Amino acid sequence: MEQKKISGAKALIESMLHEGVDTIFGYPGGAIMPAFDALYDYNDKINHILTRHEQGATHAAQGYARVSGKVGVCLVTSGPAATNAVTGISDAMLDSTPLVVITGQVGAALLGTDAFQEIDVVGITQPITKWAYQIRKAEDIGWAVARAFYIARSGRPGPVVLDITKNAQFQEFEFSYEPCTYIRSYRPIPEIDPQQIEEAAQLINNAKKPYALVGQGVVLSGAEAELKTFLEKADIPAAWTLLGASAMSTDFPLNKGFLGMHGNVSPNMKTNECDVLIAIGMRFDDRVTGNLNSYAKQAKIIHIDIDLAEINKNVKADAPVLGDAKEALVALTAKINSAKHTEWGNSFKEYDDKENEIVIQKELYPASGEMTMGEVIRRVSEATGHKAVIVTDVGQNQMMAARYSKYTQTRSLVTSGGLGTMGFGIPAAMGAKMGAPERTVCMFSGDGGFQMTIQELGTIMQEQIGVKMIILNNHFLGMVRQWQEMFFEERYSFTEMQNPDFIAIAKAYRIDGTEVHQREELDAAIADMLKDDKPYLLVVNVEKKGMVYPMIPAGASVAEILLGEKK
Repeated sequence: MEQKKISGAKALIESMLHEGVDTIFGYPGGAIMPAFDALYDYNDKINHILTRHEQGATHAAQGYARVSGKVGVCLVTSGPAATNAVTGISDAMLDSTPLVVITGQVGAALLGTDAFQEIDVVGITQPITKWAYQIRKAEDIGWAVARAFYIARSGRPGPVVLDITKNAQFQEFEFSYEPCTYIRSYRPIPEIDPQQIEEAAQLINNAKKPYALVGQGVVLSGAEAELKTFLEKADIPAAWTLLGASAMSTDFPLNKGFLGMHGNVSPNMKTNECDVLIAIGMRFDDRVTGNLNSYAKQAKIIHIDIDLAEINKNVKADAPVLGDAKEALVALTAKINSAKHTEWGNSFKEYDDKENEIVIQKELYPASGEMTMGEVIRRVSEATGHKAVIVTDVGQNQMMAARYSKYTQTRSLVTSGGLGTMGFGIPAAMGAKMGAPERTVCMFSGDGGFQMTIQELGTIMQEQIGVKMIILNNHFLGMVRQWQEMFFEERYSFTEMQNPDFIAIAKAYRIDGTEVHQREELDAAIADMLKDDKPYLLVVNVEKKGMVYPMIPAGASVAEILLGEKK
């Protein structure tokens, strides 16, 4: 490969171009300034989005990665910039989101001297990344960038941090680039053991009540079509985790709904009634399993996962299948028998009818009184033809959005699952729109989470990012208040909020918006929001003390799901 003598900073940009990077989210500063200076000459090839905070940059990169399937990229300086990025890096690690975060660092000669804005970035981020590495000389830049992108996107995706000293950015050297396709000590996609497939297939073929749990691994491996074929062949009902949302279309007949603490009743109850449980690309999170001592004890467990660390971590598998979800489903589908489980599939309906009567109808179609979160979310979903990318913040708005949005295509729900990061919504929505500019992006947030990253309205203004932001305003930290009501004797300790005029703030950022107080105003306001592709803020005042039901109390069995009554 032809070599040319360039600076380390320019080599960094050239290396990213080799990896197909077209968008970077970042914030300049002293230790990364040479890289930003080099970036100045690449404006026609790389779109840099200046966020208003480094945490915003990481969440925006997450949103971009989640909808596009590409690696999200951040470029920030040293010290406080790097530590501001830690929340987004942690979030990406728990949610298996491919990120490469590049931080500036003081010159190599100053390392360890407590120089201005020096911090041990590698030491801080090693526990929350797939790989963290410090580049101290320009010659290592191409090698490190190639390795970083390979690790971030391969196998179970995740974040990588490259900490690059200032001297390495200035040094000139003979640059050439070799993509990374193999690391001796790293096996991102395990080879599937045919015996594991045989054992899993035998369990399915003998099952009377098979049941599949669909996680984000299906989306990450691009296995949506293979999942559908697998489920249809053996007539297996399936439910989805929060991050597995949209892996199946809402109207797919075998899609039985949402698992977990605030999921649907039948998916949770049937976990403890099935005879074979097939977990596909999910990690048996505590919000899905509830009390492990009473979780699916009657069932044989098949666990398909690409990460060996997840097998037998929380739930012991009778037939583990280590490998990529798409490959595993193809192999398994070839071995299972065509079957019908009509009576088993129909048995979900009794629970569905009960939930519909006690919870859903009242949430979506209240006879009177204040607006509910659920009815707002469903009306927005309907107005977009159920085709929008739904981005959420964290809390009641998140659970309601997952429950009451409908999904017609994959990669349609972007939310903070494992870390549950308030403030995720606005920047993640920006990134999602940059990653899928042809799609409508609707972001739901509570009034609390919105104010955590409200400064990113400046980024939306500057870049004219056409995100549709909906604040479900109840003047409370709603999810915490719900727990206080249920488990802390209604002692509302520091959860009620006095809020600003959100529309006036949006106007200051030259973003159009409106505030809705009455149900009769809602449809017209939604239509106005969606009439073009410009950024818009819709503030909807909802009931102050709304509750997200059903709910499995923390530490309870999935069968102890509450439909509204307090225990």
